Amino acid sequence: MKPLFSFLFLLCSLLLFSQKKVKDTVTRRATINYSQNGNSVSYKPETPPLIPIAGAPKPSFSYLWEFGDGAYSKQAEPKHTYKNKGTYTTRLTVTNNYDNGKPPATRPKKVVVNDISDKNFDEIASVADQNGFALQKNCDPIPDQEMEVILSYQNLESYVTSGKLYLFYNEKQFKDNNFELADFRTYAGERAIKENTFAVVNEIDQSNFYLASANNYLPIKKYENTTTEEDLDASLAEAHKTFKNVSILEFDDANPQETRNVFYTFKTTPEMLKDTSATIRMRGIYVPNRSFKNHKVKNLEMEIVTSHDPNKMGSNGSFMNYRLVRFKRVHFKTRFQNNGEGPARMIRLETDIPDMFDKKTFKIEGMYPECSICPKGEIPTTSCLDTIIKQKQIIFTFKNIYLPGSEQKNVKEKDSTKGFVKYSLKFNENFHKVNTRSRTAIIFDKNEPIITNYATTRFLPGISIGAKAGYNFYPNLEKSTSYFAGFTISPYKSYRFYWQAEFINNKNDYNSNTTITNGFTSNANGLRQATRTTEITSYSNFNNEIPLLIRYNINNYIGIGAGVQANINASQKEEQYTKIEYFESEKPDSPILKTEENRFANSKTFTNFKSGLLLDATFGFARIGPSLGVRYVMNFRENFNYLQVYGIWKF
Repeated sequence: MKPLFSFLFLLCSLLLFSQKKVKDTVTRRATINYSQNGNSVSYKPETPPLIPIAGAPKPSFSYLWEFGDGAYSKQAEPKHTYKNKGTYTTRLTVTNNYDNGKPPATRPKKVVVNDISDKNFDEIASVADQNGFALQKNCDPIPDQEMEVILSYQNLESYVTSGKLYLFYNEKQFKDNNFELADFRTYAGERAIKENTFAVVNEIDQSNFYLASANNYLPIKKYENTTTEEDLDASLAEAHKTFKNVSILEFDDANPQETRNVFYTFKTTPEMLKDTSATIRMRGIYVPNRSFKNHKVKNLEMEIVTSHDPNKMGSNGSFMNYRLVRFKRVHFKTRFQNNGEGPARMIRLETDIPDMFDKKTFKIEGMYPECSICPKGEIPTTSCLDTIIKQKQIIFTFKNIYLPGSEQKNVKEKDSTKGFVKYSLKFNENFHKVNTRSRTAIIFDKNEPIITNYATTRFLPGISIGAKAGYNFYPNLEKSTSYFAGFTISPYKSYRFYWQAEFINNKNDYNSNTTITNGFTSNANGLRQATRTTEITSYSNFNNEIPLLIRYNINNYIGIGAGVQANINASQKEEQYTKIEYFESEKPDSPILKTEENRFANSKTFTNFKSGLLLDATFGFARIGPSLGVRYVMNFRENFNYLQVYGIWKF
């Protein structure tokens, strides 16, 4: 039988091993193909099959070509004419939209140009319409994937300039880093430098933060579009205070009207923020001339995504300080893309509005396609945006517009098929500290609606410190007096459930017990006489008490709680008093002949550790402000159950 059992054991082991799931290590790849005629090169990608997402629009790829001479293109099959002879390294980044797989990996390809036959070479596109400074990305960030950032700068002066470029990333308001700078590529002699003369602020006061986006209500300036500033020191101080990391480049000899591009490859970290409705930022600072402090500032907004979906709703209200938001605005943005084979003439966005927002404060902050607001009570004949405010929704309708489809013939730039609406709201007068979420139904002409992700608003816990004082009743102790004072710590103005910790100092005086013993003794004449011995033990101590409880606010005025607590005597004075009374005869009611008294005292520190359970209720202003409370504590030791009444004020 033993060989049979051995055979069965071996067979089961083999079966279990054969059923072990093998990790799929196959990487999807895209290949760069090209045809060349002198210095003109036509590129064409070879991409893997797309993996559709059930219920989502048709999947597609978007592209970023980097030609190796500082120029780039987002066309699927671009043609590029090089200006000079040489060997160029072409790179391709492919982004998969509405696709279940990872973005295809690509390998750079060398292109050798030996003949300049075409004199109509491509110049790098101007960014003069963006004040000479632009930041853009190839996609929104996904945790543990790569993304590209293009920094474009143009010399708008009438003379040759030499300056600096700053790119700040990893905001300090987030605990973990969101990005690692994997690589950067320059094509006009830009060089990395370290700037050791600036004192970097390592910490930032979280209480000053309002929102996680470019529209943060900070005690600093907001840079939403490209702005021109004059106080470089102040701008750098703000950036160093807001961001953990910075890449600094110096450049030389930029000719008038010359545009240059710098390409950054960032790898998002595995511990990156996972909130898919949150907005994160990078900030660029362009100093055209190192001899002056004039500079340009640009923020690059990005929304965290789990897949590359052009139809998305985001909010910069992901991490709000509840103390500071009463009169602030929360900004929302709904993005959309026409993925059809023809243009969209009407786009309808049906957006949920949580009850905590005041719809009377609704304000449109921006839109694309850009158009005017539709006139009320009239049939529009030109392009316009109509807004209808309902009880639970705001409906945006782009009317009489032309938004090309990504599959439309002759549409080469997919960015032209995208649009957005950005709006803001204030909170209602009385709103609770609760998270909200909303989403948008996007309808292109008469097609089926596309439902976006949820955009959430969340509040930072905040800290509320409370002052607490009161009196303890010990029903099983004699002549007990017990006063206390201390403080509490809890989240600021929590809506329902929350944790609360306390530190309490008690002053206690009580008699533990009194014993009276009757006895007999013999006097000097040998006669029996009665005695009575009275023993009293009293205590006086300072007691440290640490309760930890979970509380629940029933409404604005009543709260209840339960928890545990531990306490220890920081200092204790014990006094024992003994009195012996001698009577004239054996009868204890006979006259007292004499009395002997004795007192003994000792002191101890950090003794008599106790623990127990507690039940608690407060009446007044339960979330913030003053209230009265009652608490019953059940200690695990005898004679120490007690009732506590107190007043508390939370700040």
